[in-house]
Amino acid sequence: MIVVVPSLVPATPYVDLDRDAWTRLSASTPLPLTDADVDRLRGLGDPIDLAEVDATYRPLSRLLDLYIQATQGLHGATSTFLHEDVGRTPYVIGVAGSVAVGKSTTARILRELIARWPATPRVELVTTDGFLHPNAELERRGLLQRKGFPESYDRRALLRFVSKVKAGRPEVAVPVYDHLTYDIVPGAEVVVRQPDVLIVEGLNVLQPARPTLEGTSNLALSDFFDFSIYVDARTSDVKQWYVDRFLSLRRTAFAQPASYFHRYASLSDEEAIDRAESIWDSINAPNLEQNILPTRSRATLVLTKGPDHTVQRVRLRKI
Repeated sequence: MIVVVPSLVPATPYVDLDRDAWTRLSASTPLPLTDADVDRLRGLGDPIDLAEVDATYRPLSRLLDLYIQATQGLHGATSTFLHEDVGRTPYVIGVAGSVAVGKSTTARILRELIARWPATPRVELVTTDGFLHPNAELERRGLLQRKGFPESYDRRALLRFVSKVKAGRPEVAVPVYDHLTYDIVPGAEVVVRQPDVLIVEGLNVLQPARPTLEGTSNLALSDFFDFSIYVDARTSDVKQWYVDRFLSLRRTAFAQPASYFHRYASLSDEEAIDRAESIWDSINAPNLEQNILPTRSRATLVLTKGPDHTVQRVRLRKI
């Protein structure tokens, strides 16, 4: 008699691929970027190069192109069923992850790659920094030391923005955030004009909806996403990347008199490391552990980086 032993491997909604397996999935896909493009798009402290773009982001851009085309087909089916033209609906991609993990570089690289596919020439990238409450408002609410936590954002304004873009509004304005002054620029805005694809990048973009006082649930930002990406790494690695970036900023942006962090420019290496670790331990680590990391399982795709910033594993949701 043959006894069938049930698998002890836990069920998972993801396909888990190592770096080589992932890279092989797009062997015939062209790579339209150059070394100069990658140099322009690379974030501070992120050593990404053309080889990494080829191995990680070329397959991802091909996957997204297939998803976008399939979604456009579904919208066409809806138009056929309703006997009316429902208009072109932008494809919305969310990119989440910790401070210093490299999600901004990921978003910029994807914007460049997706814009070079024939079906999606107009790609807009918006970061949620523009929807932070101004420093004066954060200070009034006692939240200045919790900047980047979910409650520090104007959630309603962010939801209105994405819903208007998704609905096909001709123009939708976005507030401007200045990383030098560490604050919203009064009266400044950028305008998003009916993109084929909108990429929304930020710490907490995968947060679930908040329950109301009546016990019902509101909309979540991620309800508007067609695809979502979580950029992941060991917390100890991300902390080191944050410290390294802090040291680099001390010599560059912090050295400018207008910088909000100008007071850190004169710190010694030892003092700067102590200060960076203190900020990480008191602000960024709690935000990561309490708010950001718990949303990882909500992502369509998880990019897991190694200590050298290269993506080592990719998890793609299959159901």
